[in-house]
Amino acid sequence: QELIYQTFLLVLIAAAAIMVWVAYRFRDFRMGVTALAALLHDVVIVVGFFAFLGTFVGLQIDSLFVTAMLTVIGYSVHDTIVVFDRIRENRQRFLGEPLELIVNHSLVQTIGRSFTTSLTLAFTLLALLLFGGEAIRPFTLALLIGVIAGTYSSIFVATPLFLDWHLWSDKRKANQSAEAKTETVGA
Repeated sequence: QELIYQTFLLVLIAAAAIMVWVAYRFRDFRMGVTALAALLHDVVIVVGFFAFLGTFVGLQIDSLFVTAMLTVIGYSVHDTIVVFDRIRENRQRFLGEPLELIVNHSLVQTIGRSFTTSLTLAFTLLALLLFGGEAIRPFTLALLIGVIAGTYSSIFVATPLFLDWHLWSDKRKANQSAEAKTETVGA
């Protein structure tokens, strides 16, 4: 029980610090929040998988699980930052282009790197899972699940959330602007 509480507390502290850093670094609060959402997605996937295995197979978490969760957080946020950094670069390079095209172009530029890096790490972790010692098996399994979830979330969770938030905000501003013009014309 204490280990679960400590893991939860460490994950929250790390997540908050990462959100603040990403928002500051990219000068966009939405990037920080969506990176946090993707990060929490990854944590929930790993914890849920271990809860499932704990219920049906009797797998218990230990202190290495805390280390694995913090490593998954670091990997997930790194992968998300790579995509967000490319979006930031392309927004400056392609001024005036619609954000949807910039985000799509950025994903196309980074998806190969993300999959290659993740597959390389996944093969290494799979080898450790199959041929490593029993003591590191739960740690390696948590990392393997986290790498897969982290790769998925940086491409299919964080980036679409960021884009949808921007599009929603732009649409809301346009509606408010149109309403203000209508009120001015009607007055």
